[in-house]
Amino acid sequence: MQRLVMWDVDLTLIAAGGVGVEAYGTAFTAVTGVPWTGVFAAAGTTDLEMTPLLFAQHGIAEATPHLEAFFTAYAAEFAAQSHRVPAEGRLLPGVEQVLAALHARPDVVQTLVTGNIAAVGIGKVAAFGLDRYLDTVVGGYGDDDAVRATLVRRSRERAEIAYGPFDEVLVVGDTVRDVAAALGAGVTAVAVATGHTPAAELEAAGAHHVLPDLGDVDGVVALLTGEA
Repeated sequence: MQRLVMWDVDLTLIAAGGVGVEAYGTAFTAVTGVPWTGVFAAAGTTDLEMTPLLFAQHGIAEATPHLEAFFTAYAAEFAAQSHRVPAEGRLLPGVEQVLAALHARPDVVQTLVTGNIAAVGIGKVAAFGLDRYLDTVVGGYGDDDAVRATLVRRSRERAEIAYGPFDEVLVVGDTVRDVAAALGAGVTAVAVATGHTPAAELEAAGAHHVLPDLGDVDGVVALLTGEA
């Protein structure tokens, strides 16, 4: 039974301590010349979905001509500040132990499906050394598409080209958007109540499994490998 586990990043695996948000605002001003005053509930959104709305909040009605330059600047600014992430952010309970245990299994492939653009999503996990457990090449990222379910489908396609078909695909995330993306792509939704969404709300959204966090390492590994 070969399994593909797709991890969300923010508040599922790590908290980045606001470094990503700061890099985003700095890049926005660098590209547009407009002072950053943005406030937006980003949880579960993709950068391609969120960015036009934030540009509009700042009086820029059409974001498309700016996107390539903006994402390039955002990636560069985050890379320059990523050394701050381990000090100002944190790993969530059980994360490294779960990823390491799954990485040791020949029947499990792990990757990222995140609303972050690829450079930032990978950079966040790399700041904590988690990238060594993940095949980030086959992930789905917020600069692939605006629709999160499409990121799940894209990641599965990439992974199946690299590894062959999977018997089960699981998305692990902390928001109702993660759950909806999994359900929309026809895969298993595993929700963790480590973000701003209560467990009851994640369950009501249709998650197949809801966990308080990843702290029960043996139990989480058993669940994700179908041995629970």
